[in-house]
Order: sequence, then structure tokens, then C-alpha cells
Amino acid sequence: MAKRERSLAGKVVVITGAAQGIGASTATALSRLGAKVVIGDLDQVLAEKTAAELGAEALPLDVTDTKGFTEFLDEVERRVGPIDVLINNAGIMPLAPLDEEDDAATRRLLEINLHAVIHGTREAVKRMRPRGTGHIVNIASMAGKAGFPGAATYCATKHAVVGLSESVHLELHGTGVLVSCVMPAVVRTELASGLGEAKFFKSVQPEDVAQAIVDALRRPKFDVFVPASLDAMGRITRLLPRRLGEGLLRALGGDKILSSATHSSARAEYESRAARSAPAAERDADS
Repeated sequence: MAKRERSLAGKVVVITGAAQGIGASTATALSRLGAKVVIGDLDQVLAEKTAAELGAEALPLDVTDTKGFTEFLDEVERRVGPIDVLINNAGIMPLAPLDEEDDAATRRLLEINLHAVIHGTREAVKRMRPRGTGHIVNIASMAGKAGFPGAATYCATKHAVVGLSESVHLELHGTGVLVSCVMPAVVRTELASGLGEAKFFKSVQPEDVAQAIVDALRRPKFDVFVPASLDAMGRITRLLPRRLGEGLLRALGGDKILSSATHSSARAEYESRAARSAPAAERDADS
């Protein structure tokens, strides 16, 4: 029997890093379905512009400010009501071979892509478990299931988000609180500036990811691959001996997806913005 589709009308949905890209597309899709969307982003001007276009709300958020993140969620609940869905979407992807990545970039990746997701997930559990309802959506990546040259730390953070989501999903079994882990291929947002295409690793649009998130909220499931064919591809390569799996990855051009753009001038603007994306973490490091 098919799962009964859940209504999202009136649900309070919080999306981090939603001023643009996947977050903004998801906010758009959910607003159209009647959800009460709150956008949290470091770029408050752009967040307010996006929210105004949707009839949503926007509040300032630096996900690397742990205390501030908690206060942001408190303010959402004061203004809009108990949070039904938290989408941990904020993330960065600076590219460099590991030996060229400076420690400040490593720290930013760990703080934004991992620690903030851990903190957001923990806060959501604390709020949702007592009510016996809620849905946490963590945006990982296909890079959370495989390693790609040119982005070792990024891949490490996404592997960790998959592991975190798996563990919390099991911890919450029977509580009424659900977890979904979203694992897209390359998504054509600013984060993917300068990246090419590879055979059988076709990129997707942020609207594709947004629709997959909506579908997972309506018909809950844990694994959310975008496109869905990534699941089968991953299963096949994991069954192969390592040498054959790595050979297949090279034959399909998967080993060049990220590494080919590590010194691309097309990424200069994005890389510069990513380097300014964790002000609270930078302050803590300097103190």
C-alpha cells in the first residue's frame, strides 16, 4: 500500500543558508505548498529579499555561532510557532588538494558543514522529541558516499553528515521524529562554479533537489539521492573490488569533477565569499 502523503500546509519549516541556491529553491517549493518558511542566512539583505518574494520570514544566522544558532531557533518559535521541520542546508565547498588547503579553510569546513549540522540536529531533537513529531533534513552530498580528489576535507564533512544522520535516525526510532539525508550530485549553484560535467555524473538544478526534499517530507524516507539513479550507481561501485571501482570512476571522469576546478578563475568569487562565511568561528580562533 502506498504511503499516505503528508500535508505541509501550515508547517513551520526552518532552512539554514537559504538566501540562494538549494535553500532558496526549497523555500520557494515549500511556500507554494502553504508551509510557514523561515530563512536563516549570513547574508541578511539577500535573505530578506528572498523571503519577501515568497511571503516568508528571514532572520540573521551565522551557523558557526553556536549560541546564536540556538537563539535563532528560539526566536523562530516565539514568532512563528514550534518547529516542524529543520533543514540543515548551509554549507561551503572550497576546493584544493589537501596539502594546499590552509588550516583556516579546514576549520571553516568543519564548523559550517559539520559542527553546525550537529548542533542544529541536536537542537531540533530537543524541541521535537518531547512533542513526538518533527522532521530533520540534513543536506549531505554524493561526496558523503565516496571520495573525490580536490575536496578531501569537504568529502570528510559530508561523510560525517551521513554518519550523523544514520545514527540519529536510529536513536529516534519510534519517537515520531524523522530524519532524511539528502545526497545530490553536483548542483548548479554558485558553489559549483567552474565545475564541468562527467559521464553518468550529470549535474542537477537546485529545483531538482528542492523537489526531492519536498517528496521526502510528504512521503518520509531516509535516503534521498538526486538524481535517484545515484543510489544504483553507488551500490554497484561498492560491490566492485577497489581497483575496479576506482578504474570505473576514472573512466567516467568522476575523479576530475572537483579536482579540475581547484585553480579555476571561474571559482575566484565563490572561493572569496566562502572564506568570509564563518565570522563567529574566525573570532573564536583568534581569541
